[in-house]
Amino acid sequence: MPTYIALLSWTDQGAQNYKDTAKRAETFGSAVQKLGAKLLSIYWTIGPYDVVAVVEAPDDETATAALLQLGGVGNVRSTTLRAFGREEVERIIAKAAG
Repeated sequence: MPTYIALLSWTDQGAQNYKDTAKRAETFGSAVQKLGAKLLSIYWTIGPYDVVAVVEAPDDETATAALLQLGGVGNVRSTTLRAFGREEVERIIAKAAG
């Protein structure tokens, strides 16, 4: 399954409710699973992003739906990156090389 890296920044609402962040992460994991995706890992970070989540989803549409649901709650804003594993990038390079 494709992998997605979600860089999350707390909104004012999310920062005010920081004590609930671990519970919110658990809720996000359950919501992602209901869509057919999986929350592989989540990290709380220092710097321009407050949280980094690694999600596997069957396709871009499912990943987008999961992050729309997350953003709709109002605690975070997200920037999402499609990540490629070694085998995937080797196939990409082979295609590019012709």
